Amino acid sequence: MAACGMTRLPTFIFVFFLLSSLDQTAGARSGERRQAIHGGRSAGGGGANGVRESAAAGVVGICASVVIPSGYECQEFTVETQDGYILSLQRIPGGRNGGGAAARGRKQPVLLQHGVLMDGMTWLLNSPAQSLAYVLADAGFDVWIANTRGTRWSRRHVSLNPSSPAFWNWSWDELVLHDLPTTFDFVYRQTGQKLDYVGHSMGTLVALASFSERRLVDKVRSAALLSPVSYLSHMTTPIGILAARTFLDKVYTWLGIAEFDPKGLPVTDLLNVLCRNPNISCYSLMTSFTGTNCCLNESTVELFLQHEPQPTSTRTMVHLAQTFRDGNLAKFDYGSRMANERHYGQARPPAYNMSNIPGDLPLFLSYGGQDSLSNVRDVRLLLADLRTSHDSGKLAVQYVPNYAHADFVMGTSANRIVYDALIAFLNSHK
Repeated sequence: MAACGMTRLPTFIFVFFLLSSLDQTAGARSGERRQAIHGGRSAGGGGANGVRESAAAGVVGICASVVIPSGYECQEFTVETQDGYILSLQRIPGGRNGGGAAARGRKQPVLLQHGVLMDGMTWLLNSPAQSLAYVLADAGFDVWIANTRGTRWSRRHVSLNPSSPAFWNWSWDELVLHDLPTTFDFVYRQTGQKLDYVGHSMGTLVALASFSERRLVDKVRSAALLSPVSYLSHMTTPIGILAARTFLDKVYTWLGIAEFDPKGLPVTDLLNVLCRNPNISCYSLMTSFTGTNCCLNESTVELFLQHEPQPTSTRTMVHLAQTFRDGNLAKFDYGSRMANERHYGQARPPAYNMSNIPGDLPLFLSYGGQDSLSNVRDVRLLLADLRTSHDSGKLAVQYVPNYAHADFVMGTSANRIVYDALIAFLNSHK
């Protein structure tokens, strides 16, 4: 049964509660470490900080709580970024019908990267036959699941506490610079093979930005981008447009919070204020933000609400707002000529040029006609950039007229409509 009339907030609805400017600088720290926990147990202590982490310290991780009960082998790992964030990774090395340790070396690794305000649970919300992580494992892939800094299972740092504003002193530029390379490098070293990559929403944005700077291209075999996000100037969500254009610049300067926590009181209070606008309907919030999703069921949405949404930094939300308002894809704008010159050596932030993505990198893009966030016109702008330099046989495009933003990861028909085509694409570039 389709979910409608949602009164609680799914992750995607906060994507454009975006802020104006926070001139903060991120610390740097070198080194990487790994911790593997077989049988699906989480890291527990070992530097966990903050209210959320303390509450979760005695709780098992994604492997033990979700994956292993579904009948799959699962392993937990942690890696450390150069700037000191400790990220959680899960590995599903085989399907339910065999293909475990003995066959692991012959399997193609694939890394799954979630979007903003989500975590690795993105890929596990439906039944095994309908969740992409399980579908890929059953199709013979060695599946790795990433969890971005600040989310439940990656809420640690070698020296900073999540209760400190310094912990949240980053935008999605740092995901391009640190998180994605760290996870890529770790999986590459573990498997000895180039990776296939699958991203959703902001998971596509950080990949596209990375590829445009020729990062990771020596370690990636192909990339599949679901609800691809790059340009945002044509998004059609009324509440997001209001927040990004006018309202939040003042509100968040006043609130001055570094962590954007959708379950926290400041954000829920903000939503209540925005919903008083007569031009905004908050009756069906998922529809208001993502577009009309055709294929969600109530049990999936209920599971979603048990695990999500996850926190991110306010600077990430500001950065997304800048992308919408400025109409181009660029690094974080520090708000003044002087500040930008200090960080970049120029008055304006450098652009991420999509036409710089290597033309021989196989790309699969799947987008929906009802998506209010990854709007059709914005996706077509991205495609126009890619087609200027991309080899014709290396760019596959799928358009799903009745799909909106959440359908690509939560839709009950995505396995037939999207995942079959995605797997065929990955297999065609062996």
